[in-house]
Amino acid sequence: SSLYNAAASLAGKPGSAVARFIALIESLRAETKDLPLPEVIDRLIERSGLRQHYLAEKEGQDRLENLDELINAAAGFVHDDGGPAVDGEEAVPDGGPLASFLAHASLEAGEHQAGEGQDAIQLMTVHAAKGLEFDIVFITGLEQGLFPHENAAQEREGLEEERRLMYVAVTRARKRLYLTHAQTRMLHGQTRYCLPSSFLEELPVELLRRINRAVASAPAAAPRPAAGAGWPKPAAANGLRIGQNVRHTRFGLGVIVSTEGAGPEARVQVNFGSGGMKWLALEYAKLTPA
Repeated sequence: SSLYNAAASLAGKPGSAVARFIALIESLRAETKDLPLPEVIDRLIERSGLRQHYLAEKEGQDRLENLDELINAAAGFVHDDGGPAVDGEEAVPDGGPLASFLAHASLEAGEHQAGEGQDAIQLMTVHAAKGLEFDIVFITGLEQGLFPHENAAQEREGLEEERRLMYVAVTRARKRLYLTHAQTRMLHGQTRYCLPSSFLEELPVELLRRINRAVASAPAAAPRPAAGAGWPKPAAANGLRIGQNVRHTRFGLGVIVSTEGAGPEARVQVNFGSGGMKWLALEYAKLTPA
């Protein structure tokens, strides 16, 4: 009521603008009362006009990606019990899950920052790394649609500009370079399956050593992949392809998220939902398209 009183005390255009803002806040409070936290933030972004504002800006894509990442962070924050504890205490303040999430974000923003002069990993964009060099560099997010970005295909010479950025990123490393991509990634609060970046296929195979999760978890005595093994192309395995729905007699319905090898050596990684993620040898698994 105090907000409405304040708006009423303002005359003309300012008072009208404040009144509309208060009405928006009240309507959002009612609309989002029973929604999950990620949907609450998504609704706030849409109704506030932030998304439309940045869609209209020439350089607004980065801002839009930041907003999507905020929704992803909210989805990761939510647990079955309503959210994790903040600073060792029950994370259910008077403002509910949203207030808990904002309090958690405020703590995370400064809690793990390195002090001046301390050794630390430097996190930066490729643009910000121009002109700098480091002994060891990690390039993350090397997936189709992310790097190169999906918008690159819609712009003249967009892919070539992305390729130049990839060159900048690679040449920041003096001694060792790690190239990583995710098999699954959250986008706008939803999980999607990713394909390795086409830029990986353009690198000289004799300079690459592929290390996957299965190799990393193997005993120390296990042989390491040979240099020059190259990067796997996201091609089909024995007629099956990434993203295809398949059925297994024991595990039920699933979706292929990764493939390796061919012929009798072919195997696929399948997400069976509640049944989990499993690697299956096609020679024995007998998967059928669903």
